[in-house]
Parts: sequence; C-alpha cells; structure tokens
Amino acid sequence: MVGSDALDAQVRAADLDRWLSSRLVSDARPRADLIALYAFEAELMAIPTRVTQPLLAEMRYTWWAEQMDGVFAGMARKGHPVLEALADIVIRHGLNRAPFEGLIEAHIGRIHGEPHDLDAFYVGPMQAAVQVLAGPGHADKVVKAGRVRGLAQVGKTEEARALRKAANAALKDLPAVAFPAVASAALSRQDQPEPVKRLRLLAATLRGRI
Repeated sequence: MVGSDALDAQVRAADLDRWLSSRLVSDARPRADLIALYAFEAELMAIPTRVTQPLLAEMRYTWWAEQMDGVFAGMARKGHPVLEALADIVIRHGLNRAPFEGLIEAHIGRIHGEPHDLDAFYVGPMQAAVQVLAGPGHADKVVKAGRVRGLAQVGKTEEARALRKAANAALKDLPAVAFPAVASAALSRQDQPEPVKRLRLLAATLRGRI
C-alpha cells in the first residue's frame, strides 16, 4: 500500500489532470492500475528536468527502454516501484509493448529537437489506459480524443476545438467504465483552478463527451 500511495502522490504532482480523472474510477484496483501507467509516464517526463545534456537524457531513456524486456516478461527490476507495478498491469491486462516503446522513442526525439509526436505521447497512452479499464477492442474509439488532448497540451487550442466534435462521435461507443481514461481531453486550459477542473471532468464523464 505504501508503494501505491507513493505512485499516487507522484502522479498527482506530475500530471494533475489525469490524476483528477483517475479519481472518477470507483474501484480501487483499476484506479491504481491507471496510476501505475501514469507514473511510468511521469518518470519519462521528469528526465529532462534532472539532466541538462541530451546525451545524458538519452542514456536514461535507453535504460527505460531496456527495462521493458523485464516488464513484459513479468520480471521487472526488483525494488523499483514503477517498474514492478507496470509489469503487473501489462501482464494482467495484456497490454501491447509498442505504445511503451513508442513513447520512449518520442521522448528521445524531443530532446533532440524533433517535433512533438502527438500519437506517441497522447494517443498510445490513452489507448493503454482504456484497455486497463475496459479491456481490448476500443483503441480506435479514442484516437481523436487522444489527439484533442495532445493538441491542447502543446497549445494548439483551436485545432483541438475543431477536432472535438469528431472525437465525441467516436467516443459514443466507448464503454462508460473507460471514460475516466479519456476525460482529461475535456480540459483545454492548464491554468484552471483544481475545483474547476474537477467539475469539468465530472460533467464530461456524466455526459460521455470531452
């Protein structure tokens, strides 16, 4: 439980929007599974803040890429709470390895000045989160929602707004239990107070629309 609490606190500090979205998952275990996914992403996001040189950052990302062998074999590095939690959920939920590797590669690209890969940073992780909550078979329903979130995150709010209608049309067939995994796409501004974000996320989840 201590490990779960630590991951929860890590995600709250690193990614408030998705941490708030995870509060909408009523069952403790799937909520903790979501947090494990988001903690992995938090670890990757933190690397450029801890090292100043691209080569050193790339070395750390390469270490994470190498750890995926153990994670997907169910033999994660002992004593590393994020890797241990990740290994547990990828086995139980049958998660695909490609989005994890794609995310790491996208981070390496960013430190070398490459454009933001929205699908790697936002769509793939959202698809994994949806599978955690609702099982396989829903990946195509959240592609546009992932891009809406990504566009908003990089400041392209007009493009995000223009895509929202199509994203909501695709979300019509998404099981309600999976909606907390996409709810953060309803938040278009980073500077909103936490109580406002909570209300927007709740309203989006009740309506099933971002």
